[in-house]
Amino acid sequence: MSKLSRLIERIKTALASNEEYIALLRKKGVTIGSGCSISKEVVFGTEPYLITLGDNVRVIQNVRFITHDGSLWVPRNMGLVDKKADKYGRITVGNNVNIGMGATILPGVRIGSNCIIGAGSIVTHDVPDGSVVAGVPARVIETVEGYVKKNKEKILLTKGMPEAERKALILSAMD
Repeated sequence: MSKLSRLIERIKTALASNEEYIALLRKKGVTIGSGCSISKEVVFGTEPYLITLGDNVRVIQNVRFITHDGSLWVPRNMGLVDKKADKYGRITVGNNVNIGMGATILPGVRIGSNCIIGAGSIVTHDVPDGSVVAGVPARVIETVEGYVKKNKEKILLTKGMPEAERKALILSAMD
């Protein structure tokens, strides 16, 4: 791909709506369900066709889906595996999942449905349905129901609220 072609693709991506961006990702091979919201700052790696996102998946900025194991570089150089050796893994995300800012999902991981992936987490193993995971490496810290119960007093009803009203409510709740 020429430099001009890459520049044109970047401009198209920057100007695209969420639906148009998802259509571009599907053309690259990502399988994406309905009702998804995907930041344009997400990295789908060199094998986007190995990634499947279910319905109602939200992927925040700077999330990375890594579908290959680059660490084979060392054993290749040591002569322990063939110079052409590579290792890949599918990534599957269930329905109704939120993947927080800066999370990294490694090859071969399956994230169940109704899950929350904490910001900055590195997901190295499968995530069971209904789990909240966080950390490096990510581990289950609670259920989604437990998360809601624990945070009930902190939840504000701000969706669809005008910005000035929303700001006032948030600031009053912080006092």
